[in-house]
Amino acid sequence: MSGDLHHPDRDPNRRQLVAQAQEPFGSILSCIDSRVPPELLFDTGLGDLYVMRTGGEAVDPVVTGSVEYGPMTSGTPLVMVLGHQRCGAIEAAYKSLRNGKPLPGNLQAIVRSLQPAYEQAGREGGADPVETMARAQVKLTAADLRSNQDLAPLVKKGTLAVVGAYYSLDTGKVEVLGGAPS
Repeated sequence: MSGDLHHPDRDPNRRQLVAQAQEPFGSILSCIDSRVPPELLFDTGLGDLYVMRTGGEAVDPVVTGSVEYGPMTSGTPLVMVLGHQRCGAIEAAYKSLRNGKPLPGNLQAIVRSLQPAYEQAGREGGADPVETMARAQVKLTAADLRSNQDLAPLVKKGTLAVVGAYYSLDTGKVEVLGGAPS
């Protein structure tokens, strides 16, 4: 948030160190939005994070498997689902669902994936339904991952935290929405 960046782990020495093996401390499922690159937002470097990016943090079995990879193969202790302010994918899905007009091509698969968040946002209400939907998507996805048959035992054991978070484009603040370890 402060802009005091350290740019750690981005030099040739780090590249050499992680060339043969990796042990990222976290996995982040975030949006494809060009303004929300997790490696830059969290000022991390090579080998620090597993990062999966989909429109509106939409998930399918391949994405879920990608999220599972770190915790299940190398004991990565953190999974973060990171939504953000003014998400174009969420807005497009919201409008498509509200108006009953499908999006072209495979974009409709994103809309279908985001429908539960749309429905939850409708129940919750709020001044800005798109922002409500974006937060709902984070919470639903994080809850689904926490209860996933392969990740749930790790969460229960306390070796994995699955956290939902929301990034403000305006301030740079990351707000934890749930799942933080106590």
